[in-house]
Amino acid sequence: MSPVSSRILLTGATGQVGGELLRVLGPLGEVVAPSRSAMDLADTASVRETIRAVRPRWIVNPGAYTAVDRAESEPELAYAVNAEAVRTMGEEARAIGAGVIHFSTDYVFDGTGSIPYVETDATGPVSVYGASKLAGEEALTACGAGHIIFRTSWVYGGRGKNFLLTILKLAREREQLRVVGDQHGAPTWSRDLAEMTAQVIGRCEIDAAERDVAEILADTSGVYHATSRGETTWHGFAAEAIRLQREREPGVRFAEIEAIATAEYPTPAKRPANSRLNCDRLAQRFGWTMMDWRASLREVLEEL
Repeated sequence: MSPVSSRILLTGATGQVGGELLRVLGPLGEVVAPSRSAMDLADTASVRETIRAVRPRWIVNPGAYTAVDRAESEPELAYAVNAEAVRTMGEEARAIGAGVIHFSTDYVFDGTGSIPYVETDATGPVSVYGASKLAGEEALTACGAGHIIFRTSWVYGGRGKNFLLTILKLAREREQLRVVGDQHGAPTWSRDLAEMTAQVIGRCEIDAAERDVAEILADTSGVYHATSRGETTWHGFAAEAIRLQREREPGVRFAEIEAIATAEYPTPAKRPANSRLNCDRLAQRFGWTMMDWRASLREVLEEL
């Protein structure tokens, strides 16, 4: 049986990416965004029951266990949400011919490379979080559902808990901040990710006619890297944010910022030193180029 053609099942709607998706997916169909109590990603039975009740045409899954350090002591929960829930989504989507859009992470790589990773590079996560996200990718790929996996990095925005909002708060409270300066990546705006996702779904629907999404995705399924253009470090990101805020609020005193090595800021989970992702495949297949990280940062700060 075919899914209800207009329904989009959205997980994690209260998160950074999920909240933006809730706003932009509306014109594409009826968005069903269950609360955590209604669809618990840690409970495969709950995930399965919700999908069978909704019978969506698309399952869009930004929902995840994202507590990177806590995952080291909660591996079962991390794998339940980031891998087993994704496997269930894939199995149910395959049964009804729905498509799955899933979000993954740069943490599937070990970070030892010296250039941006492409989708076919060997993975090798160095944390429980990264390993659980890679397991989710593999489970979704193996189940046979039509799917698209967007790997992204350093997600932030004007809402929720994220690095940018934390830095801006601390910069007002302290005289000096010490931020890691030897991890390289691209801060990626949650809204840019959401708008890219909406365009991808829209393009697929143009091609769909009366066919199942799974059929349309037969030649499109796979992994795509989706991060902002350009690159920086966590220190560079923080320094640029504070510089722009100083321009906007010349009368406010902001902290001075010092770059430190990763070794000077030990964490339970190891972070990749190289989180840069090559996004050429996304542009070639879907015609979407992500914003430069500096441009998106300016837009977020203007909204704030």
